Amino acid sequence: MSDPEGFAYQQRRNGDVVVSHDGRVAAVLRGTKAAAFLDQVAGGDGQELMARVTGNYKRGNERTSANHPRHRR
Repeated sequence: MSDPEGFAYQQRRNGDVVVSHDGRVAAVLRGTKAAAFLDQVAGGDGQELMARVTGNYKRGNERTSANHPRHRR
């Protein structure tokens, strides 16, 4: 599985954080969630964190795809 990419974030003056994916708004974080996000993303790239925050991380088909004949060993 490839790493998430195409995410960006912008902090507004009122403290909100806008997370976008490929130029489209994907999530708006406010209050303590925004502060926690900024603390976590300060340590690195944050692409995976932004994917998790927006819900664009796991689709729910990981278990079924693992059972596909192509993925069995």
